[in-house]
Amino acid sequence: MAKHKFQTEANQILNLMIHSLYSNKEIFLRELISNASDALDKLNMLVLTDENYKNISFDPRIEIYIDKDAKTLTIRDTGIGMNEEDLIKNLGTIANSGTKAFLEQLSGDAKKDAHLIGQFGVGFYSAFMVANEVEVITKKANEDQAYKWISKGDGEFEIEQAELDGHGTKIILHINDEDVEFLDEYRIESIVKKYSNHIPFPIFLEKEKFTPAKKDDDGNEIEPEKTEKVLEQINKASALWTLPKSEITDEEYKEFYQTLAHSSEEPLHWMHHKAEGAIEYTTLFYIPSKAPLDIYRVDYQPGVKLYINRVFITDDEKELMPTYLRFLRGIIDSKDLPLNVSREILQSNPVMAKIRNASVKKVLSELAKMMKKDKEKYDVFYSEFGNVLKEGLYSDFGNREKILELLKFHTINSDEMVTLEEFIKNVDQEKKEIYYITGKMSVDMLKNSPVLEKFKAKGIDVLVLNEEIDTIVFPMVTEYKEYKFVNVTDAKLEDEEAQKEEKEKLQKEYENFVKELKDTLGDDVKDVEITLDLTDSPVAIKEDKEDPAYMMYQMMKQMGQNPEGPAPKPILQINPKHELIQKLKSSSDQNLISDAAKVLLEQAKLFAGMEIEDTLDFVTRLNRIIAKAV
Repeated sequence: MAKHKFQTEANQILNLMIHSLYSNKEIFLRELISNASDALDKLNMLVLTDENYKNISFDPRIEIYIDKDAKTLTIRDTGIGMNEEDLIKNLGTIANSGTKAFLEQLSGDAKKDAHLIGQFGVGFYSAFMVANEVEVITKKANEDQAYKWISKGDGEFEIEQAELDGHGTKIILHINDEDVEFLDEYRIESIVKKYSNHIPFPIFLEKEKFTPAKKDDDGNEIEPEKTEKVLEQINKASALWTLPKSEITDEEYKEFYQTLAHSSEEPLHWMHHKAEGAIEYTTLFYIPSKAPLDIYRVDYQPGVKLYINRVFITDDEKELMPTYLRFLRGIIDSKDLPLNVSREILQSNPVMAKIRNASVKKVLSELAKMMKKDKEKYDVFYSEFGNVLKEGLYSDFGNREKILELLKFHTINSDEMVTLEEFIKNVDQEKKEIYYITGKMSVDMLKNSPVLEKFKAKGIDVLVLNEEIDTIVFPMVTEYKEYKFVNVTDAKLEDEEAQKEEKEKLQKEYENFVKELKDTLGDDVKDVEITLDLTDSPVAIKEDKEDPAYMMYQMMKQMGQNPEGPAPKPILQINPKHELIQKLKSSSDQNLISDAAKVLLEQAKLFAGMEIEDTLDFVTRLNRIIAKAV
């Protein structure tokens, strides 16, 4: 018997399960039945599409046995099964990115972590919530050798050769003394009907059946009474998505979601659609109430399964739906795709392309309805998935306008987030320009950016985009209907021509002071210039968008890469009407001017969302200035 240690992450999950962080223990059965269903799905596909599996007898079923004397609960399936390598890979290690993301978020606080588990599919390891020992006896289809995997959840597991009639997997749970409720027929049956009624394969439970004695007309016993064990199907075994919507209750939709998504939380919303005509297909999509834990990981687990005529094909194809809708959980079932469809064929198949395009439009349409009819629910959706949705602005040009209409924005004139449709009501209808500012910082800080002062002075509203994704996406968004998006740094307001003469006069007046600042700041800036855009702030940062370094830097960021080399140097703008600038101009204290110039540059960088490179130098200079002032 070969001993193995669990991978560190697997051991962490085991510890959580064994110490019952999760209060709703009954979900262990949902998880094990779901795994059994997946194993049947995989074998079904191979039998239909792979010549090597043509001779295998596919009799799909899941069987549950209770032994009260031995205190064991057994779940048996006739699915694909596992060999030794599969056992180590599937039961000894964790490769799922969602699991890794879950472990990264654990805080050590039992209550908070227990809540996280509600969002996380606990899978096979949930068996240890109710069992002090778990045995897995399994034989892979088309292979002769069976194996037994056994563990007490103590950090180790053992694997040895075993015997098993037919292919598939048998899981034997040695139930804890405090969890004997799961050795009750009625309890098990109620759990199966609650979570697994619409697993598309029959689930049988071994029950005790009592037959009374048979007597003749004279009352003589012909056959004695007897109690025997029989297997009885306890689920409907009907694929829920194939049923008419009118026959499905809200409760059934919710329970099916929990099985499908391996979640203990209710979905926020669902959409069930059947298309008939040139192409026939059915979709059932769910929006989770909480974002999946791996949603921002490159190796996220897709949530949509593809079936063809109810035959499972794949649940690992990211091309089924666009990445900006990766929060969806659900099913696509088509009648018009070949069963042996490959990943390459899926990506180029015109039928799949039509299903995908129609499904995307349906989802965006449903979200638009939710936004109008159920604002509270939409706000929950947007807080969880708004930033993911924004990714569609650069990846799905054909639906860009629909996506823009689903977004909500902070603005400088509104305390609540508004839609684009609401915002344009107050846009100058002659210029038709939508002004926006981006920056990776708090909303309040961005709203108080010096760059916005000229807009506030004129009462012009501006979209405030403070998420990192905004800085990448919105430079690519140039228009919405007849309106143009204009970054505040590129905006040309009406009175700038009128200010031209005044600005030229001030430039001459401040020429020597500007040169002094340039000499003081040296390589820290590209230039120093006068501006009349500021009203309350002494200085602001401006970027030269004609600078090749700036263009390359922005291009790298938009591609999601960390730009190499230093960031392009900023231009420091000074407000000649500000008291602080005027006093510095008239000062003869060169040390004060030097300190103030550098502190003002750092201040402007902070407002622009940049980092201060030398905090100690900044604090030291600031203290010297304060010491002179007091």
